[in-house]
Amino acid sequence: MFQNVCSTTERVVRVIIGLAILSLVYFLRDQGAVRYWGLVGFIPIATAVLRYCPISHMFGIKTCAIKQE
Repeated sequence: MFQNVCSTTERVVRVIIGLAILSLVYFLRDQGAVRYWGLVGFIPIATAVLRYCPISHMFGIKTCAIKQE
């Protein structure tokens, strides 16, 4: 699989942002269906784990260092 999220720092930031968004499920528990927007937090967590972000790929953004042969 193509990897475009290689930086450890970027992966950690994505996990932290994902957990922050995911926490909305807990903090908005009395707000009805609005709380399920917190499930969007799984997207940055998945991109960090899989090391692939389709939006970065679409815009041609690569955080991997170019290897010289």
